[in-house]
Amino acid sequence: MGDAHVEGAQARQTPFTARFQDFISRYAWGEIWTDPTLSRRERSMITLTALVAHGHHDELALHVRAARRNGLTPREIGAVLLQIAVYCGVPAANSAFAVAQRVLGEEPEESEESEESEESDGETDG
Repeated sequence: MGDAHVEGAQARQTPFTARFQDFISRYAWGEIWTDPTLSRRERSMITLTALVAHGHHDELALHVRAARRNGLTPREIGAVLLQIAVYCGVPAANSAFAVAQRVLGEEPEESEESEESEESDGETDG
């Protein structure tokens, strides 16, 4: 989610949430997201899936943004959500598509153009 998000979350902690924030900072952001075994792109895909499966749509919006920063294109995010529909159900994916569409709609227009050029650059004749 980025250093700025982590720092912001730590700044907003209260005495009540301090232990939980420390746990998240050390374990989730410190150990799991920095483990080199999986790429940040792969971790984003896994995280999107887990959040949809459990109906955590507020967190899903944050992680759609993080997935974009981790290199997933809107098309790839859509493909992940389509895959999720098979395993988590159409209603779960329907809600997830609505969240992702809202988040992706917040991006500047040039992101769509750059995605199209990335896709055409990567195409090969079969």
